[in-house]
Amino acid sequence: MKGIFARAMLIGAALVAVLAGTAPALAQASQVIAFAKGNDNASVKGAIVGDTYKDYLISARGGQKMGVSLITKAAYFNIMPPGSTGEAIYNSSIDGNDATGVVLPRTGQYRIRVYTMGAVTRTKRPVPFQVSVSIMN
Repeated sequence: MKGIFARAMLIGAALVAVLAGTAPALAQASQVIAFAKGNDNASVKGAIVGDTYKDYLISARGGQKMGVSLITKAAYFNIMPPGSTGEAIYNSSIDGNDATGVVLPRTGQYRIRVYTMGAVTRTKRPVPFQVSVSIMN
């Protein structure tokens, strides 16, 4: 019985090592975007390297419209609704890096995930970007 348990532990450790090598790197801590008093938009700058990503959080009400613009040479973004496990309501790698009038389905904290794809993810060069967000009633 000990032999079976030991083999199972080795297989499990090997599987974790393989998965760790193929999974995307973890994002840095999420950054909250807050609008200055009287403003309906905000902008942040950042950079990502390799297969990492950066998440920006913004609170909004259901029915409001969100606009997101990403200025970069090699990155994309997704807009994910509250409670999302990765599902996006907007994917800029398909629809372009300027989202306008995205109707928000529910109230809560939305996640804007900036990421790279393809050959860029295998490089060690930083990919700078600027993301601007607006919320309209």
